Amino acid sequence: MPHQLLPSDLWADVLAVRTQHPLVHSITNFVVMNLNANVLLAMGAAPVMAHAHEEVADMAAIAQALVLNIGTLEPYWIEAMKLALRVAKERGIKTVLDPVGAGATSYRNNSISALLDVAMPSVIRGNASEIMSVAGSAAQTRGVDSGAEVADSLQYARDLAGRTGGVVCVSGPVDHVLDAQGRHASLANGHEWMTRITGVGCSATALVGAFCAVQPDAWRATLSAMAYLGVVGEVAAQQVQAHGGGVGSLQIALLDQLQLLDEATFVRRLKLEVAAH
Repeated sequence: MPHQLLPSDLWADVLAVRTQHPLVHSITNFVVMNLNANVLLAMGAAPVMAHAHEEVADMAAIAQALVLNIGTLEPYWIEAMKLALRVAKERGIKTVLDPVGAGATSYRNNSISALLDVAMPSVIRGNASEIMSVAGSAAQTRGVDSGAEVADSLQYARDLAGRTGGVVCVSGPVDHVLDAQGRHASLANGHEWMTRITGVGCSATALVGAFCAVQPDAWRATLSAMAYLGVVGEVAAQQVQAHGGGVGSLQIALLDQLQLLDEATFVRRLKLEVAAH
């Protein structure tokens, strides 16, 4: 890195998303589509969810980032992803892949391989077992939940980053963001209730896309997105619990804090460690 990465650097990326309103093209899954769109809107980005073969290439051509999520995959959607990925590769726009449930079925694994054959994504974000599976391990994935510990996946993540030439983010109680140049940072923010709302992880991937649209360094963009969501989740959960609410209220509070979180709170709460390399 040219200089030590500071919380103010990450906050600058937050402001860039809020002020530049990047268009993020998401080909994502049925379960999370609404929440992902609302998360991007609350952040200040502009979401578009388009998967029709007739328009997907045109839509990818006008977007500032492409997000692919295989949660509810089928052949038509995979072909749409491949069409969009080709355009993104030609245009040099950042792409983010969420390999939801990787390792659970051979069809899921084969679909991921087919996408990687088209182009290597700028960022791959998943839980420990998903990352291990994409990297070639026989990690067991239970649905979309991780059956592996984050620490177990770090070498696989390094290998995968080397293979893709990009960034790999392993999500868990501590998030790890690694890249092909050997950079590695960890984030210890967030709240366990975030895992009890469908689509928060997928929304993290969508946010990474938004940040990649405004920050040329995909590693820093991924770190900024994950850091922001982690702090937002902490603040939102504490507010909800203070008023006797539960995870239903947390979903609303997350959207509120994505829009309203201030720099002082972000900097004070951020738990970031950047490893020397």
